[in-house]
Amino acid sequence: MKHIISALVQNQPGVLAHVAGMFAARGFNIDSLVVGRTEDPELSRMTIVVIGDDRVLEQVRKQLGKVVPVVKVRDFAATPCVQRDLMLIRVHTPPPKRPEVVELVNLFRGRVVDVARDSVLIELAGTEEKIEAFIDLVRPYGIRELARTGLIAVPRGG
Repeated sequence: MKHIISALVQNQPGVLAHVAGMFAARGFNIDSLVVGRTEDPELSRMTIVVIGDDRVLEQVRKQLGKVVPVVKVRDFAATPCVQRDLMLIRVHTPPPKRPEVVELVNLFRGRVVDVARDSVLIELAGTEEKIEAFIDLVRPYGIRELARTGLIAVPRGG
């Protein structure tokens, strides 16, 4: 089962290495880890996706709470939240096939952000399922390069 954990951490050098080291030392597998600034320049938010049962999740939450630079840990399991993944993907598109690919981009509400002689670079944001569905549809054209941010999440409401 996939668990999304948000950790508010002090914005200082070594925090990411410390948290990642904690996971590695205890044998926890991180599916994705995203770190970014928050509205407070003193704090960063880590969004960590861990795959495991409830016991694994409880261990992760307890261990994160013991890490000194961690201010707050939140599990989104029972919380309605908005989740997004961002992808940049370069797809092989010779001129005769380009309209087909651009139509797919439009259907998925993506954007073509760069055009080359025989490829396009596409930006797409959405749920992991949406991203995976798009990848499956453009795979026959030939994926030249792909980069994803990993999942970020924020609770719904106030």
